[in-house]
Amino acid sequence: MSKRLLLVVVALALTACDMLGLGPDPKIAQREAEAKAIGAACRHGLRSIEDCYALNKGINKAFIYAGWLEMDAYMRENKIEGLRAKVVTPPVDEKPAAPAEELIIGPPSKAKAPAR
Repeated sequence: MSKRLLLVVVALALTACDMLGLGPDPKIAQREAEAKAIGAACRHGLRSIEDCYALNKGINKAFIYAGWLEMDAYMRENKIEGLRAKVVTPPVDEKPAAPAEELIIGPPSKAKAPAR
């Protein structure tokens, strides 16, 4: 009888797999939801899927596409017009500005100018 009771207790404990840390990682579900939201925002902003991929490097393309498709179906079903997104991006060839010269406050230095 005690073996059966022990077996029932162990079976009940294992059914709550979240307690053991065997459940799905919540970070993965969060990344998936964020990628789908990015895809949906791209579709609503009338941005092509290729542009969305290019602007969001390092994010799972499959989830971006899934979000884009869901929003596309929703917009078609409800006859919603997208809004053109305005993105201001700096030119790629632009170099950072040179640092401004530091102001020296105090008495002038006594160093001599180099001879020419």
